Order: sequence, then structure tokens, then C-alpha cells
Amino acid sequence: MIAQAGHEAATLGGGCFWCLEAVYKELRGVVSVMPGYAGGHVDNPTYEQVCGKKTGHAEVVRVVFDPQELSYADLLRVFFTIHDPTTKDRQGADVGPQYRSIIFTHSPEQEATAKAVMEEVAKASIWDGPLVTEVVPEAPFWPAEPEHHDYFARNPWSGYCRAVVAPKVLKFRKVFADRVKRPAA
Repeated sequence: MIAQAGHEAATLGGGCFWCLEAVYKELRGVVSVMPGYAGGHVDNPTYEQVCGKKTGHAEVVRVVFDPQELSYADLLRVFFTIHDPTTKDRQGADVGPQYRSIIFTHSPEQEATAKAVMEEVAKASIWDGPLVTEVVPEAPFWPAEPEHHDYFARNPWSGYCRAVVAPKVLKFRKVFADRVKRPAA
């Protein structure tokens, strides 16, 4: 998935990719969201390999967005609201390096913006602990298997979606109500 002319890409890991995908699909200015894996040392890893904690990959989403409608900084402000960036290799009950908080930057400008937004979030004391989010240059991105695409939309009543994904989507809708995509009339 490559950003088209006029669009930018962001690659973010903040726990389970199902959560991030569900939120970013509702964010105005987002063109597409693809769950996948990045940051490891195995080509084209499987979900089972990544969950085995030996490939070095994080579960991530590749977000393509229109910077005329959504700034990279605002994309990151959503990111820092919908996951806990203070827990190393963990999001709630999901534990392992694949659940780490990580930003893969696609340019020096994205790196500078990521560091500035992190400083803003730290100064705002939104979270009780210090941020542990890694900011690293873009790494190869491997799309997740098709069964992970649109997972929340296809499985809203599963236990994990009800207990973990839905509360993050609801938090996003509340905190960023002015940024939620409106259905076409």
C-alpha cells in the first residue's frame, strides 16, 4: 500500500492492530488503513510467527491520509489518546514485543513532528508515567493476513472486540467527535 500523490503514509504500533485500524478507519482525512507487521528481521511473517515473539515485529497499521485534511501531528494526537504509550511491550492484557508503542517515520519531518507531539503529550501529563514510545525510521511493512483486515467491523460481538476494541473506538469518538467521518448521505 503506497500513498498516492498528495497523500502521506504513517506506520504506527500501539498494541493490537485491530484497535488502531478500527479507530483510524473512522478518522476524517484517512484514506486507507492496513494492519500489518514492521520492525522485525523475518520477511513476510505470519501472525503466528509474530505472536511467537521471535521475529522482532510489532503489530502496526499503515495509515494513508490526506495532509490537506488531517495533519500528521493530529494523526499522532489520536494515536497517543487511544493506546497507553507508557507500558513497554504491553497494552492491557496483551503482552509481548509485538504490542510495543512505536512510530515508524517516513521522513525527517515526520520524525521531528513525532518527537514534538511526544513532548506535548508528556508536558500535558495525559498519562501517569513517562512515554516509552519508540520513534524509528520506516522499516519494511508486511500486510497482515486477510482475516485481520476490518476485524472489528466483521467481529463486533467477539469478546475481545467488545472488551478491548470497542472502548477505544468509543473513547476516540468522544474525545475527537469533531474528527469522526460522517456517513455519506
